[in-house]
Amino acid sequence: MKRPGSGGSILAETGDNEAGPTRLSSVTMAMRVLKSFSEGEAEIGITALSRKLGIAKSTAYRLASTLVAEGMLEQNRETEKYRLGLALFGLGALVRQRMDVSTEARQPLFALREATGETVHLAILDGSDIMYVLNLESNHAIRMRADLGSRKPAFCTAEGLAMLAFASSSSIEAVMASGLRPRTPRTEADPTRLRARLDQVRRLGYAMEDEESETGMRSLAAPIRRAGGDVVAAIGLAGPVQRLPDDLIAKVAPQVVRSAALVSARLGHRSRQDF
Repeated sequence: MKRPGSGGSILAETGDNEAGPTRLSSVTMAMRVLKSFSEGEAEIGITALSRKLGIAKSTAYRLASTLVAEGMLEQNRETEKYRLGLALFGLGALVRQRMDVSTEARQPLFALREATGETVHLAILDGSDIMYVLNLESNHAIRMRADLGSRKPAFCTAEGLAMLAFASSSSIEAVMASGLRPRTPRTEADPTRLRARLDQVRRLGYAMEDEESETGMRSLAAPIRRAGGDVVAAIGLAGPVQRLPDDLIAKVAPQVVRSAALVSARLGHRSRQDF
């Protein structure tokens, strides 16, 4: 292995070809490159970057070139220095979007839990899964739990169905292709019937699942839209089957839809009724 400043490949200097607790992976090194930039140092040249990271100029150049190819960095043609790229702006916008949704959804979710007495959550779609980003549990001893950051398959959860119904065809097909593995004996795992359910969600404006994700639990969910109309999250309500019979579901569903519409309005979405 060559020491920093003596040349050598990225793999050799970052330890991808050797095991050891003090080695840095190439991914870690790439993250270090990105973290080198700051408000006070928005552009960095190769010499300064290699000095800052303690690596050879040739290694710093290859790292920077790779990140430029991925859109994570840009090169100022006049100064030949590097700066953070637009791809990072897009990723940051996604994070900000999640934060905005969580912030705007908090009050409506509290109100929904107080009105119904059941657990309510906010979930986002992440590939073929949903991820819970906000959870307000019921005060009842028997209740639905969904820890922050926990995941479930989108196809068998009310929140997932509420978002998938308004997702692109390619996103829906990707979920189908990922494998529809049942979580309970009541999970609907037939692609044809699942597509029919998504059609129903579009007509109703909300989704329901009946012991398909967790045995003994029922859930309702409605989609949240941002200003452009894209669905970015879903509000869900869940409770035991005994506390959510069909007649109560009919009364609670409009409340869930209204809560989602309120959050959507706070995000700048205007429904047809607003015109």
